Amino acid sequence: MSERTPWDGGTGHCLPSGRQYEISFERHTAVVTEVGGALREYLLDGRPLLDGYGPEEMCTGARGQSLIPWPNRLKAGSYEWEGQRLQLDLSEPDKGGAIHGLTRWRNWGTPAVEHTEDSISFTYTLHSCQGWPWVLDCRLDYHLGPGGLTVRTTAMNRSASQCPYGTGAHPYLSTGVSTPGAINTALVQVPGRTFLPVDEHGIPTGHEGVEGTGYDLQDLQQLGGRHIDVAYTDLVRDADGRARVKLLHPDDSGGVELWVDGSYPYLEIFTGDTLPQPDRQRSGLGVEPMTCAPDAFNSGEGLITLEPGQSHTAQWGITPL
Repeated sequence: MSERTPWDGGTGHCLPSGRQYEISFERHTAVVTEVGGALREYLLDGRPLLDGYGPEEMCTGARGQSLIPWPNRLKAGSYEWEGQRLQLDLSEPDKGGAIHGLTRWRNWGTPAVEHTEDSISFTYTLHSCQGWPWVLDCRLDYHLGPGGLTVRTTAMNRSASQCPYGTGAHPYLSTGVSTPGAINTALVQVPGRTFLPVDEHGIPTGHEGVEGTGYDLQDLQQLGGRHIDVAYTDLVRDADGRARVKLLHPDDSGGVELWVDGSYPYLEIFTGDTLPQPDRQRSGLGVEPMTCAPDAFNSGEGLITLEPGQSHTAQWGITPL
């Protein structure tokens, strides 16, 4: 268990993602940051399982961030709730929308509320702001164990009225090589039988079955040059109720999987072709657990309504293969 202060080596310069918190279990090590309570790094025997970022770097591409109170995009950053039209700041101006919630750049739990050798917990209270007139108490719990990493996200409505809610996460799985195009030769399996095609703003336009399309990754296969940035649903689940995405080395010698519990009916798959940093394009596979569909504040698809005092908990995790 260790903590690195946000001040870098006596230079007086603050690390872009704040305090760095390390947890470990046997051969596993993970680093979580103060900014966003984000998962910056996960290693097995020193081998990267995530395409993350360094302590001296600002997070890009939402790497490892938790997305509260909505994942993915909201069309025009606008939605109606109980007869009132609400307008959020446009955090994705090139698409004219709001993306990935309100907590991913906030400072979580300074210091962390709990920190042991193999686990760490952060809390953050999301108060009312432009386009969001409610208060949420949020908590992130990270734990390393024999099965890998488990992440639990909890939110409680502390307002006097009900509120819309969704959550997600944004890790990028890695084959251990973080170079442009590294995922092209990887073997990938995505358990979604349906995908949500999108318009030029990234907003779903309907539902389509994956069979017969380039989005069909139900069987383990080489990713190749496919460009993917859509949500999958109608997930195939194993006997334990979990759905699993796998990313394996080209020779099938090992890799990593991301699992979600039943609280996550959607998985966004992002091959990183549109990332603004050329050296990060297709270097890792974005796999985003989501409790609701993109633009759920407008469509209502998968949207959770939290009554005053009600909480919601969801779990996902990463397992080395």
